[in-house]
Amino acid sequence: MELRVIEKTDTELSIEIAGEDHTFMNVLKGALLESDGVEAATYDVNPEQSGGQTEPILTVKTKEDIDALDALEAGAERVMEKADDFRSAYEAAA
Repeated sequence: MELRVIEKTDTELSIEIAGEDHTFMNVLKGALLESDGVEAATYDVNPEQSGGQTEPILTVKTKEDIDALDALEAGAERVMEKADDFRSAYEAAA
């Protein structure tokens, strides 16, 4: 997975996540929205309306006391936890 920071301030982060689609982006966005301090999380994958962009761009906005990059890290950890929980539940059911 390739990441490219497009814009970063203390409370806002826009990052391109190469090679991903709606499946991963929706999961990551959902995990971010569940995080304390995240005011908004969205992504765009529409190349025609985005100046020819083909890779998804994730945008995260946080409250003043929460760093946007820290929020992204916490969201990614939440995704990993959910995947581990799912795997454990699946293995227990098999």
